[in-house]
Amino acid sequence: MRAFTDLYLALDASTKTNAKIAALVAYYRAAEPLDAAWATFFLTGRKFRRLVKSADLRVVAMTASGLPEWLFEASYDAVGDLAETIALVLPPPSAAAHGTLSDWIEQRLSALAGLAPADAQARLIDAWSALDRDQRFVFGKLLTGEFRVGAARQLVYRALADVVDVPVGDIAQRLVGPWTPSRQFWSLLRGTEETRGSTTGLHRPYPFFLAHPLEAEPSTLGARDAWQAEWKWDGIRAQLLVRDDGASLWSRGEELVSEQFPEILDAARRVSPGTVLDGEIVAWDERRHRVAPFASLQRRLNRKAPGATILRDVPVAFIAYDLLEHDARDVRGEPLAWRREQLESSVPHDATLRRSPLLDAPSWQALHTARARAREEHAEGVMLKRRDSAYGVGRPRGAWWKWKVDPYTVDAVLVYAQPGHGRRASLFTDYTFAVWDEGTLVPFAKAYSGLTDAELRRMDQWIRSHTLERFGPVRAVEPVQVFELAFEGIQRSSRHRSGIAVRFPRIARWRQDKPAVEADTLATLRKLASPPPATREA
Repeated sequence: MRAFTDLYLALDASTKTNAKIAALVAYYRAAEPLDAAWATFFLTGRKFRRLVKSADLRVVAMTASGLPEWLFEASYDAVGDLAETIALVLPPPSAAAHGTLSDWIEQRLSALAGLAPADAQARLIDAWSALDRDQRFVFGKLLTGEFRVGAARQLVYRALADVVDVPVGDIAQRLVGPWTPSRQFWSLLRGTEETRGSTTGLHRPYPFFLAHPLEAEPSTLGARDAWQAEWKWDGIRAQLLVRDDGASLWSRGEELVSEQFPEILDAARRVSPGTVLDGEIVAWDERRHRVAPFASLQRRLNRKAPGATILRDVPVAFIAYDLLEHDARDVRGEPLAWRREQLESSVPHDATLRRSPLLDAPSWQALHTARARAREEHAEGVMLKRRDSAYGVGRPRGAWWKWKVDPYTVDAVLVYAQPGHGRRASLFTDYTFAVWDEGTLVPFAKAYSGLTDAELRRMDQWIRSHTLERFGPVRAVEPVQVFELAFEGIQRSSRHRSGIAVRFPRIARWRQDKPAVEADTLATLRKLASPPPATREA
């Protein structure tokens, strides 16, 4: 536990890639196999479901610290993070921590699952009594399922590749999909043999290849005919695996989503076994024969078994744009042009399973013109991929680019603020913004990114001295600060008080030159929003 905590602190303290990799390598070289497996589990973004309810955890912390409720809650409001608050208010440990990381996870954390509050309380107080402040903080993050650290998965893959002397691509492949930390799994990870079938069977996706944003003119990429261009679809990135025993559908977040989209699995029966497709799950407008807005697709998400009504009202399609496995052979190393030819010849094109069309734009100027109509196609922009590129792992630069359309922007007024998380837990960095509607400010979006560290500190000081009301950790502030917000999509929505839902809002700039009365209106947002999705005629 001590070594894993020290690794967390090292990763959190550094912003340099090489320093992070060095810390990871040092940890893995010294760790026991089971500890290394558990560390990899958490460092690659996996987590336990919440083992103890937040309310119960706060009660235990108040009991262990001796603090009255009002003082603990005031401390929580000031800190903004429950795990950190608990670590700070508990008395010093009465014993030294013993046991490996795996001991603490398997004997302490896992044992809390399903316990009555009184039993969980005794176990938690016993655990805290043997941990110092930093260890309590990390333990609390694991306990609450909120463990996050400043090391991207790709850095973990690189460190592991260095330690076990296995190519980064193979490491990434072996860590995709669900797996359980164990000594056996660690041995498989270190091995040089193919382990896909050994760990989770044949239904195991490949690591996704990601694109970098294109910020320069596309003409800087060289000859237009060296690049394949297609729409950047506004849906859910996924891989469709077709095997002898059926098909499975995996999201980019490595979640099995097959049951959410049964019609795609039905369509996969027309694909030859031994095929893996990379593509996009989209809502499909059957009347217009086109992709529907993302807001329609949201109605299908997080439904493990969609009923007949939702299947009828919100049909979906899988738009395939790459072929990763063909005739049971991994073809990711083949040039994109070859993979595209095989995709065209071997994958059917119908209402549910479709091939992503290539854009007929022979020059960069013609592609500029095509990109201008991206929103009409319910696309986010254009994807540019080198025709000679292999299908890589992660986000290497140079082979794939996403050339997105310019975002929507509006000027909005800051009305609420609350503390952030992690390093920002002591600062007010998460903001709620509003626009005018008949003389009243109506909240419509939340954003927490876009300001510099210096601007965040200035805003934090301003918020503390211009608070009008408090609602737990949330503060209502004087409605005078104006910010330009940027967002990728906008849709009318009956689920929001404003009647508007925006996608990926972030702060573009602090409009210190503009008074609040000149901020935008709800009418402006309504004009930007597309109409509600059409319902199927009876």
